Amino acid sequence: MKKILLFFLLTSSLYSQSEYPQDYFRNPLDITLVLSGTFAELRSNHFHSGLDIKTQRKTGLKVYTAAMGYVSRIKVSHYGYGKALYITHPNGYTTVYGHLKKFSPKIEAYIKNCQYEKESYEVEMFPNKTELLVDTDEVVAFSGNTGGSGGPHLHFEIRDNAERPINPMLFGIDIKDSKKPYISAVYAYPKDENSFINGKNKRTPLRLIPKDNGDYNVEKISAYGNIGFGVVSYDKQDLAPNNNGVSNISSYFNGNQVFEMDFKRFSFSETKHLNRFIDFELWKTKKTRSQKLFVEENNPLSMFKNVVDQGYVKIEDSTSSIYKAEIKDFKGNTTKLIIPIKGQLKKPETPQEVLSPERHLVKQKETTVLKDHLAGVTFYPNTVYEDVLMDFRVSSDTIHLHEDIIPLQKNFVVNYDISQYKDVDKSKLFIARLYGYYKKPSYVSTRRKGDTLTARSKTLGIYTLASDTVAPTIKPINFTNKKWLSKYRYLKVKITDDLSGISKYRATVNGKWILMEYDYKTNTLTHDFNDNVITDTKNNLKIIVTDNVGNSSTFEATFYRK
Repeated sequence: MKKILLFFLLTSSLYSQSEYPQDYFRNPLDITLVLSGTFAELRSNHFHSGLDIKTQRKTGLKVYTAAMGYVSRIKVSHYGYGKALYITHPNGYTTVYGHLKKFSPKIEAYIKNCQYEKESYEVEMFPNKTELLVDTDEVVAFSGNTGGSGGPHLHFEIRDNAERPINPMLFGIDIKDSKKPYISAVYAYPKDENSFINGKNKRTPLRLIPKDNGDYNVEKISAYGNIGFGVVSYDKQDLAPNNNGVSNISSYFNGNQVFEMDFKRFSFSETKHLNRFIDFELWKTKKTRSQKLFVEENNPLSMFKNVVDQGYVKIEDSTSSIYKAEIKDFKGNTTKLIIPIKGQLKKPETPQEVLSPERHLVKQKETTVLKDHLAGVTFYPNTVYEDVLMDFRVSSDTIHLHEDIIPLQKNFVVNYDISQYKDVDKSKLFIARLYGYYKKPSYVSTRRKGDTLTARSKTLGIYTLASDTVAPTIKPINFTNKKWLSKYRYLKVKITDDLSGISKYRATVNGKWILMEYDYKTNTLTHDFNDNVITDTKNNLKIIVTDNVGNSSTFEATFYRK
């Protein structure tokens, strides 16, 4: 191990200037790599920061360090990446391994010691450079399905020394892909009130005409003014049927490039602006993501390249033009889209909009406060991308705040004055967002200061005051009271809360804290007897579970072990 450290120290400076070294990082799994998710593909509210590698529909595959280095961070959380490992390498890059089932024995021992010391399942540790050295081809973990994973897979990232994720395929991580991307929809967008597509001053779907070679034409359109286009496009790889993200989109007007989106690298601080890049309203209403091949104001994405006139094209009357887009995957497979445009000034008759008294102007650069009686909403500067009209009204304890069709940069603040409630009821109140067809309440993290409740959110819609007076439920899964568990590996309990949700839990045996892993997807708490912290024959188990408004339940049982 001293040899590893010496090599790390001697070579860190040698590799620091090398961009995207080839053959330095190995595949993190000993199987043919098949992806369920590609780098920078479009996800809800963010670009995907790595590769999602399929693990043959199971957990427990050996995960190898992509290169020698040291464990620089370990994070265990209920959500997000679940159990995640970060390894820093001599060349300055860091690899990330997420949704793990467990770590290798030496790392597992390290993190469990931290968990017991802090008496918390959720921990985040930053070992120093000499604590957890790892060698090339060393097994550092086992693949899993922890955190926000939708199924067994390994999330794998490569980050630079500025913590920016980079497409791992740039480093030689190879995925078989001989298929061209495909396009499922195309839209045209007028930039302003003086721009028109087929006589309309609104987003217009265009008719796609597939060609035999996999490219596309669009039925000729008539247009006038400044026009932008958007495409719904995906890539498919050879060994998987699922839709993945593309690697590059470029567009040209009469042979001159006007726009490029290069999905090669981004920073976590900018990933939220995906909602400005896509047609957010279309996504929320039709569940389809149109990638806008133009740049609207206050969109700072670094992935934009070679943008001319914000990517819009100017169409004049009595002209003929060609707009072309090229969509590429990482392997260079290219799909071309041709849109013929006839310049024609044809203004539609548009009725004058009558502003509703419920519609209010929310300004981009100023604080906007919307308030009605005992409830209100505050938008601070730079919450919206541009000045926008929003519907706002309050009925009883319910705030109707527009529709969730406007992308936001930051959280707005919802607040309620609860002074009219009885003191005994105030502690059980929380702010909820109503969602779905049946408008079920969903807990929004709520703070109380005196008689004021506040919550922060980036989702427009319907908010209300809700009350939770029912404590969580706790039920044993694989044991009963006074049972012998000598041959059992795990102790399992199910915990649920029907309204505000689980906030925290604590489990002890004979008065001493024990580690129980919480899987929110199955509502299960699990203790591994291999932790070897339970050594008595007779054991008194006590579990306390608390919901988000403070209701608590206690479960107690006795079990025996030899």
